[in-house]
Amino acid sequence: RQKTQHHGAYRSASVSSVTAKEHRYVSENPYSSPPPHSPRQHSTSCPGRAYRHTTSSSSGSEQSCRNNNATAAAKVRLYGHGITASYGEMCYHDNSLVSASLEALIQHLVPTVDYYPDRSYVFTFLLSSRLFLHPYELMTRVCHLCVEQQRSGDALLDKIRFREVAPKLVQLLTEWTETFPYDFRDERMMRCLKDMTHHVARGDEYSWRAMQQMTQRLIKRLSALGQYEEAVAALNAVAMERPASLKSKQGSAQRNDVLSVCDDPFVLAQQLTHIELGFFRKRKTSNLEAYVNWFNRLSYLVATEICMPVKKKHRARIIEFFIDVAQECFNIGNFNSLMAIITGMNMSPVARLKKTWNKVNTDKFEILEHQMDPSSNFSNYRTALRGATQRSETAHSSQEKIVIPFFSLLIKDIYFLNEGCASRLPNGHINFEKLWELAKQVSEFLVWRQVICPFDRDRRILQYLVTTPVFSEDELHLASYESEGPENNMEKDSRRSLRSSLLHRENRS
Repeated sequence: RQKTQHHGAYRSASVSSVTAKEHRYVSENPYSSPPPHSPRQHSTSCPGRAYRHTTSSSSGSEQSCRNNNATAAAKVRLYGHGITASYGEMCYHDNSLVSASLEALIQHLVPTVDYYPDRSYVFTFLLSSRLFLHPYELMTRVCHLCVEQQRSGDALLDKIRFREVAPKLVQLLTEWTETFPYDFRDERMMRCLKDMTHHVARGDEYSWRAMQQMTQRLIKRLSALGQYEEAVAALNAVAMERPASLKSKQGSAQRNDVLSVCDDPFVLAQQLTHIELGFFRKRKTSNLEAYVNWFNRLSYLVATEICMPVKKKHRARIIEFFIDVAQECFNIGNFNSLMAIITGMNMSPVARLKKTWNKVNTDKFEILEHQMDPSSNFSNYRTALRGATQRSETAHSSQEKIVIPFFSLLIKDIYFLNEGCASRLPNGHINFEKLWELAKQVSEFLVWRQVICPFDRDRRILQYLVTTPVFSEDELHLASYESEGPENNMEKDSRRSLRSSLLHRENRS
């Protein structure tokens, strides 16, 4: 069967304009549940709420839209498609923040006695601010502003004013530590947090205790992240072991294969979903490398399982089994495992096994390939993803809530959005429409990750999927040639070279 390798192709998403469509956010904090409003419609940016901005002549000053001067200072322009208004260094369109100077955005993040930034703004700015300054720089400036704006010259009054704002500062820092804990792996961040704890202790005992509890939770989480990474490294070390016997295909018959561990496609798809949802969920944060490594591992595992068996009918049976697993992944909404399986089956060592593929009914596989076809910027997949998302939003069961996107494409979308849209406008303002769109995509992914996997765990299957050794690319090619001999001189030369190279490598090790 002639196979077409689709997985390398990708066409970037169009980001010529960022619109205000379908920003889905739910209540509570932006990590456990992303921000409460559509970020393009959040109330903090509306002129009717407390508004503060800095200008070159009055850095750090506060102004309120309820002030008569604020209305007088606003520049409002009417357009056919809405109202654009400028308040100091912040620009709004239909009451949505679209651009501002970096200084104004930082000031907008700082709470006061009668103001706290909207959660959607907090999430969006904390997420994207690192495009413009290091988290430590932002942390330092926010804490400094929060303290300085309470100063009046009267020590007693300053203490009273800071006591009133301290709970809101703690709330902001709590959102930060829970949503982006990796920021606090920086010793300078932890030192700044410690300094603020001492400062809060002088003004408000309740807030001081809250700061201590927050810091303890953060340390516990960072410790858990470290332990998790060590565990993943240990699993990867086990998985790096090579499958038994490259010298003799007959020797590989002693090795367990996937069918000896699980012969039910639905159960295997469930366990793959456990890995996608649960394996990474423990970390409370995303690690791009871990996701990419898992995708690659699953692809190579599929290819290894197909190339290992000595008998043609056994290889065909495993291909059919993985086609059924891929179908179940699609039904569940696990698009990442689906694409990894398709990628593994499209790898050239598998694709060249024509005698094996001739024994397989490929109708179902071709339908799945069509669903994940990269043409037209993965339009078929994106349609299926929208359907799964709509199902998730109206779900009555945990299983219906599952949406696991094709992760590499999600990252590429975010990358091209970041690269394709200017971060700064010609007037020097930060393009906040772009930041809203970035936050929307990340937030949607975080919502999907909150789903608790409803399927029963099978430790034996999970252990096999995560740790069983898999072939490298060269080893796959050699195993493929051992399964079905070279068809031409080029393949004969390739097999000879691979045998020599791998034998030399084994002898050295």
